[in-house]
Parts: sequence; structure tokens; C-alpha cells
Amino acid sequence: MPTEQTTVPPRPGEPDPDRRPLSAAGPPPAGPPARVRPRPAVTRLPLLAGAAVALLAGLYGGLALLLPAAPAPEALPREHGPLMALGFLGTLIGLERAVALNRPWGYAAPALSGLGALLLVAGAEQPGRLALTAGAAWLCGIYLALLGRRVSRETLLQLAGALAWYAAGLLWLAGRPVAELVALIAAFHVLTIAAERLELAHVAALRPAAAPALTGAAALLGAGALWSAWQPEAGARLAGAGLLAVAAWLAVCDVARRTVRGRGLSRYAAVCLLAGYGWLAAAGILWAATGLAAGSYSYDAALHALFLGFVMSMVFGHAPVILPAVLRIRLPYRPVLYAPLALLHAAVAVRVAGDLAGAGAVRTAGGLLSEIALLSFACCAAVLALRSRPERHPK
Repeated sequence: MPTEQTTVPPRPGEPDPDRRPLSAAGPPPAGPPARVRPRPAVTRLPLLAGAAVALLAGLYGGLALLLPAAPAPEALPREHGPLMALGFLGTLIGLERAVALNRPWGYAAPALSGLGALLLVAGAEQPGRLALTAGAAWLCGIYLALLGRRVSRETLLQLAGALAWYAAGLLWLAGRPVAELVALIAAFHVLTIAAERLELAHVAALRPAAAPALTGAAALLGAGALWSAWQPEAGARLAGAGLLAVAAWLAVCDVARRTVRGRGLSRYAAVCLLAGYGWLAAAGILWAATGLAAGSYSYDAALHALFLGFVMSMVFGHAPVILPAVLRIRLPYRPVLYAPLALLHAAVAVRVAGDLAGAGAVRTAGGLLSEIALLSFACCAAVLALRSRPERHPK
């Protein structure tokens, strides 16, 4: 999931590729002119465009699942989950981590996952799976490179999440259905987000036992995700307990508990986070109670409480920080951003209520509202970015 920290300083003694200091003795020696580095927005925008295509295709596939009469290519409803969870969110996370690494080879991770999404949309199922799995492997390489700069608990947890995605991809390539891989994919998102929140929580003077407690909760989630590859129901129940443990840690230790008392962007982001943590806990209860095997309605509620209520709320909260860091495009905070956020959580509540009540019409209404919420947030972000002045950065 995208995070608030997007740059990693070079190691001591390692030159920063973005800064080439001039010699104090005079101008640089004669030679061929230095190549002009392309602007970040120019080189990274196509990668973000791949994520956008995955999002739109995934949303249309979801619409086709809610309204079977809606015309749609066969691939879109079939690949709705992978397009949203890996094609869209996986590409965003890979892009943000590539920016943090600040090495050209890192951008292969979001390029591969974006390509995988495009292949799935085109109906090339097996090549799409292969590209998405390769993107996960490349993301693991990024984390290993970051660990080479500085070993930290946060990066190790993120690496564990990327490995969960990679394991899911290998099983997917081997022919396992996506429904049996959900716990591994969920572990990728939850561990990535929790690790980044741990990194930010250090500023709140965490108690000595706080970081090990998150490691224990993550281990519980990871164990359930791995077990689900052999025993899907039992593994999902254990993973649900892990989701609950992570949600409890975030509710107690995250800095959002303090920043929600602030104003402007700080408060908006904190509201996104805290509301998302509530849905993470709800998803944990549903997973632990049903094992994702109690019927299509409970399965739908358990998945969308997590991936819509929790993960998408994280995207809403971090977008005003990530877009400027990744694309050098300002996304100023405005109170209008609360409108799609409120609609998103209302939509998830309606959908989950419809699922638990077995009311198909209510579930469909919640699903349609959630699609409107995601599209309205994208429109708000685009309008705010276009209306803002270009952000100036020192050369």
C-alpha cells in the first residue's frame, strides 16, 4: 500500500544520483555534455497509468458481477479481484517503493505488475499471472536492496508481505483458484500497511514491547495465510485472528490517535486511518468466524470489509502525500475529500449489512455506492491537482 515515507537516503559515502556537486576548484572537466535527466512525472506517469487502467477495469468487472446483465468482456468479472488487489494496489505499492529505492532497476516492479494487469484485461490469463508474479519477485528484490542500506523491523515486515504476494502468484500459476489465495494476498496488503505505520509510530515514543507485539501479530497473520494454502478454512480462521491482532495494535499504537485532534490534512488522514482500522477489525471477526467458507454472502462481506473498508481507506488517506512525492504533482487538501471518504464507508456498511442479512438488493446497492465513491475520489484528486500551482523543487 502506498505510504507516507517515499525517500531513502544513500548510504554514507554513496553518491546521491540526484545531486552532482561541482568541484570547488572550478567547472567540471571538459567532456561530452551531461545527459538531461527526465522529470519524474514523465517517467513515472505511464506506470501510474497502468494502475489506473487496472482500477477502471476492475471496477467495471465488479459492476458486471453486481449486475450480470451489464455487458462486459468475460475476463473483467473473472479477474476483478486480482485486478484491484494486485494490478492496481500492487502497482501503486511497487511504484512507491521504487521511488524510495531511487534506482532505475526498481521501476521494473510496477512495470511488471502493470503489464500483468493489462494482459489480464486483454484475456491473456497465464501471461498476466506470470507478469504479476514477476512483479512480486522484483518487489522482494527492492526490499532486499533497502535492507542492504539499513536493516529494520519495518522493512523486514514489508518483505514478508511481498513474499506472501509472490507465494500467491506461484500457486496461482500452478492453477490454484484465487479464492484459495485470498489470505496470502491480504497478508501482502496488511503487512505492508502495518509496517509503514510502525515506522511512523516511532515518533510517538513507543513502549519497548510495542514493536515486538506487532511482529507477533504479523506472525499470526502470516502463519494463517501460509496454512490457508493447504487448509483454506482453518488457515483463514487463523489469519482472521491475525487481522484482529494487527487492528488492535494499530488502534493502540498508531499516531493517528493524536493527529486526529489536529486540523487540515493531518486530521483528514487520521480519520481515514482510524475508520479503516475499524473495518480491519470487522474483517478479522468475519474471517475468524466463517473461515471464508460459510457461503457467498459471508465471503463477500469478509473480503470487502478488508479490501474496501480498510485498504481503500488507506489509499484515500495517503494519496495527498504520495502523489506529490511520486509524481511531483501537488494534491492539496480540501474539505471536499471527506465526501468520497464518507460515501466509501457508508457503502461498505450497506454492502456488509446486505451480505449478513442475505439481501441481494442491499448488497448490490452497497457495491454500486462503493464504485461511485472510488470514482468520485479519483475525480476530486484530479481536479484538485489540476487547479493547484506546479510544485517548485530546489535544483
